[in-house]
Amino acid sequence: MHPLPPLLHNQPHLIADQVRALALALRDGGVRVVVGYADCGTYGALDEVCAELGIDRLPGLHCYDVFGGASRIEKFFAEQPGTYVLTDFLVRSFERTVVRELGLDRHPELRDDYFGQYTRVVWLAQEPDDELDRLATDAAARIGLPLTVVPTGLTGLEDALAGLVGAMTS
Repeated sequence: MHPLPPLLHNQPHLIADQVRALALALRDGGVRVVVGYADCGTYGALDEVCAELGIDRLPGLHCYDVFGGASRIEKFFAEQPGTYVLTDFLVRSFERTVVRELGLDRHPELRDDYFGQYTRVVWLAQEPDDELDRLATDAAARIGLPLTVVPTGLTGLEDALAGLVGAMTS
């Protein structure tokens, strides 16, 4: 596994080129490559890179589809279009990836600009524990929204990764 910087999700227009560069470097070293990203806001640019290089990626529009199931996530957004979604990673890194990166620590008045149209936070809890529960509750409170916890486990990710690895070996 060769991770890319997680903050790329804050700038999804950079993901495809970063994936291309890493995939080419790995392939030059004789490594078979699959991509552990869903589209993640690249609006098809990642699919173009995958097609160009003949590699597969995780299914879905975003990791939320992988963890929660695409139909369930679609239902959340249909029921409440103003749904802000967190994964365990986002819960753990909320202060850094959201608060600091968006400047809310320095300019709390931006809260309404960023989150004024949201109506709830949904945490797709892969491996919930007391610490993550506290952090998720704090994150939702930080942006002034109610929290809904949806246990997902890791089955969706495990199945998607097994599919990628299976496709790679066949």
